[in-house]
Amino acid sequence: MIIEHPQQGERAILVHLDGHAPDVREDPYEFQELAVSAGAVIARFVSVSRHQPTARFLIGSGKVEELRQLVLAEKADLVIFNHALTPSQERNLQRELDCRVLDRIGLILDIFAQRAQTYEGKLQVELAQLEHISTRLVHSRTDLSRQQGGIGLRGPGETQLESDRRLLRVRVRQIKSRLEKVRNQRQLARRSRQRADMPGISLVGYTNTGKSTLFNLLTESKVYAADQLFATLDPTVRRIEIPNLGAATLADTVGFIRHLPHKLVEAFRATLEESANADLLLHVIDAHSPERDEQIKQVLTVLQEIDADDVRILEVYNKIDLMDNLEPHIQRDEQGVPQRVWLSAAGQQGIDLLQQAIAELLEEEIYVATVRLTQEHSRLRGKLFDLNAVQQETHAEDGASVLKLRVAKIEMDKLLSREGVTPSDFFAQFAEH
Repeated sequence: MIIEHPQQGERAILVHLDGHAPDVREDPYEFQELAVSAGAVIARFVSVSRHQPTARFLIGSGKVEELRQLVLAEKADLVIFNHALTPSQERNLQRELDCRVLDRIGLILDIFAQRAQTYEGKLQVELAQLEHISTRLVHSRTDLSRQQGGIGLRGPGETQLESDRRLLRVRVRQIKSRLEKVRNQRQLARRSRQRADMPGISLVGYTNTGKSTLFNLLTESKVYAADQLFATLDPTVRRIEIPNLGAATLADTVGFIRHLPHKLVEAFRATLEESANADLLLHVIDAHSPERDEQIKQVLTVLQEIDADDVRILEVYNKIDLMDNLEPHIQRDEQGVPQRVWLSAAGQQGIDLLQQAIAELLEEEIYVATVRLTQEHSRLRGKLFDLNAVQQETHAEDGASVLKLRVAKIEMDKLLSREGVTPSDFFAQFAEH
């Protein structure tokens, strides 16, 4: 059960550790965006210079005392750390500060709890929350159970903190079983699309790069899009028409983020499989962001985690309307193959170039051709219809069938192999000129 949100934003003190190693350092500006997205009112932002985190509090005892005074002065409801806290660190800090303490993982989980709308999305969020809570059940303080919701306490938090580990394990098993059914349903839907020879395209990228705005343009849909982190959580799949290619499916997926909690990657694996099973990934990048290179690196890391790193990628550099003297264009490699498309989804600039690049990349996987078969080749004609390769059939004056074909290369090659014909020979003999 999702707990009701507070009517007003909670006053929060944000704590950011500076001086961490580059591979674990977090972005302070992104941290503030996350807090605002969760509904917090930022009372104070505290940057702590700490090269060696402590085992007890993460920060030094002197800084803990400063935070305690700030909590009293600002009448803060909670303190949020821009880093992962161990269960013992979280308990120690709550005891010393006498208020709720939340780490980066709990903050992200809370935003996900707010954004989930579908049955599947809510299950995935609850699973991630329960697995996060399970590490904090030992010696947990039941006084927090009296809270009426709030950042970090949405979802199953309060009721599960009062439950024992056995009940928690039962609930986790139930959710995993239901998500497995969802996963099987997605696989069936995917196979159905594959039988229809529709290539699958998936939008991936860092959160708030404009994926949903681009999705709406390409599909003429009205998926929720906003200038905030994790505006889209529940996946959406739509059929689109690509000029010079034909029908395809386009999936809009949850945005990635720096150090995305592993629990979320696991919980959302069924959803993220839309990307792993796609024929083409559109990696949407905020071209204007000063953190662009780091965001690209984080997305590629998550793609590797979900076994999608071998899927073909077309980079889409969005938001060029925020840059000076940059026009929409396609950037190609030495062989002339599209690598990047520079565009503005908000300004509706360069969408035709994106469609052109998609068609060029996907047509390598699909035969789109018109062939002419005489009556002596009626058996081959029947096989093409059985394969659902024929989009349109007309007849020439001499009675020959003129077939407009669109079929996955792998399926066509299998058919021609059984017929003892090579693709080059087939099209050389039957192609309509």
